[in-house]
Amino acid sequence: MTITEASTSRLLRVQAQDLDLQLHYNDIGAGEQTAVMLHGSGPGASGWSNFHRNVEPLAAAGYRVILMDCPGWNKSDPIVCTGSRSELNARALQGLLDALGLDKVHIVGNSMGAHSAVAFAMAQPLRVAKLVLMGGGTGGISSFVPMPTEGIKLIGALYRAPTLENLQRMMQVFVYDPGSLTEELMAQRLENMLAHREHLENFVRSSEANPRQFPDVGPRLGEVAAPTLVIWGRDDRFVPLDAGLRLVAGLKDADLHVFSRCGHWAQWEHADKFNRMAIEFLSR
Repeated sequence: MTITEASTSRLLRVQAQDLDLQLHYNDIGAGEQTAVMLHGSGPGASGWSNFHRNVEPLAAAGYRVILMDCPGWNKSDPIVCTGSRSELNARALQGLLDALGLDKVHIVGNSMGAHSAVAFAMAQPLRVAKLVLMGGGTGGISSFVPMPTEGIKLIGALYRAPTLENLQRMMQVFVYDPGSLTEELMAQRLENMLAHREHLENFVRSSEANPRQFPDVGPRLGEVAAPTLVIWGRDDRFVPLDAGLRLVAGLKDADLHVFSRCGHWAQWEHADKFNRMAIEFLSR
């Protein structure tokens, strides 16, 4: 059967600590082990849009694959976050796993999703088998690139003025080769972004209430015991490579792979090699 976003789409009410909200997720495959994939924070992002090039290979390798739309994205409930967005998403993931009866999972996180995966691993260490982190995981100031980075500035501009022109400007630096961005991909991203204007407005309100949505957890990285594969794009203009080096330095058990000719979307830009690497790492 062909795997599609519509055929795998699910809605579930979750409760975890202070949260009581509806989450949207995609559920693919039926393996004994589960890989949860957490998307980034860009306007119009979703689990499916971030990982649609990765779900079928993971499912074919025998994994149940769950794509969680974080609170405030896609079809999940809107929310204003005045604290740590990473910890908010970690609590949402806890609620989703509890509702699905999943005790221990692998987590694959891109950008904001990597921050959220680390936050979950620190809060619920016994529930994490392995981590795959791309383009995020800890905050902090780059030693080499002016902050905020070029990409983060463009994300902020897009949230405040959600136009096709601003989306194109952001996506031009999102990937290494803008020629790989199809008109269909841009149209889908714009449609998803404009379909949930409340998410855009709430993200701006959240940033105004607390500019540090993704705090630096560098001093706590040693609390993460799960084996971790860190993957980065050499040409990432959103979260520079030295953030990945800090992750590897702080985590107890981490390996690093750097893709050349790659921006902030390693799992999409180098999907075939990424899929082989992730499956080999998770199956060790």
